[in-house]
Amino acid sequence: MRLKHLDGLLAFWKVAEHRGFAAAAGALEVSPSALSQAIRTLEARLGVRLLNRTTRSVSLTEAGQAYLSRIGPALADVLEAGEQLHALRGRPSGVLRINAARISIAMVLQPLLAGFLKAFPDVQIEVTNDEGYVDIVDKGFDAGVRMGESVQKDMVAVPLGGAVSVHVVGSPDYFKRHRAPKHPSELAVHNCVRFRFSGSGAIYKWEFTVDDRIVEYAIGGSLTISDSLFSIDAALEGVGLAYTFDALALPHIRAKTLKRVLADFSPTFPGFYLYYPSRRQQPAKLKAFVDYALARAGRG
Repeated sequence: MRLKHLDGLLAFWKVAEHRGFAAAAGALEVSPSALSQAIRTLEARLGVRLLNRTTRSVSLTEAGQAYLSRIGPALADVLEAGEQLHALRGRPSGVLRINAARISIAMVLQPLLAGFLKAFPDVQIEVTNDEGYVDIVDKGFDAGVRMGESVQKDMVAVPLGGAVSVHVVGSPDYFKRHRAPKHPSELAVHNCVRFRFSGSGAIYKWEFTVDDRIVEYAIGGSLTISDSLFSIDAALEGVGLAYTFDALALPHIRAKTLKRVLADFSPTFPGFYLYYPSRRQQPAKLKAFVDYALARAGRG
């Protein structure tokens, strides 16, 4: 095999991973036109079409799927081998891709980033905000951050802090217009800020501890969001009641800009976890981040 026969493999792998030229070009830091040309050259050399291209989407042909299943794992091993060489020199390197909901980023991930990047200057972190539940392996991420209850059972999960509780809060102005609920069942007559999962499209049901068990309540309201941090802003504006984590609500409760209700029914959840697939050999960049996160959690 001539060396030029390897040309275009990385380009094809990335386009297949991102299902598009623009995102793949961004990941490789090249122009979409250069990426497209590399794949056309690869297809011409192989004598087969690997991708179906339209103005809106990119998909794999049957031949492309078969080819990807063979070269994908091999390319991943090659890139990981390079990172392992850096690790042997005490320098983990490469791009660490993390998928997380915005609230996970704000509460537990963001406080780790600056210190980690300073400690490991050869590692770059790419954080993707996604409010749905994502198959991180299928989408090409190294790790994800989610609430513990939503992490798939086949993943390795590392706690980023302890258990968290939730508050139902509303503004003083809202409670001038509406009587505060005394039981979760009374939320049926209140305007609640609803959250819709971007992946499934389902509306999140608020959870409460009633008679020592978790009970879900379908709530209604004039505002539905897909940004998990926006509910606090909406509550502050008097739009309605928000269901949010104590760490986000407490500063506003202390400032008397929000009032808490239904405190006796507030549940406690396991907290946030960094999770990743179990692998024969963990990438050095991921191991460095896991160790750093665990050390910070221990100090906390």
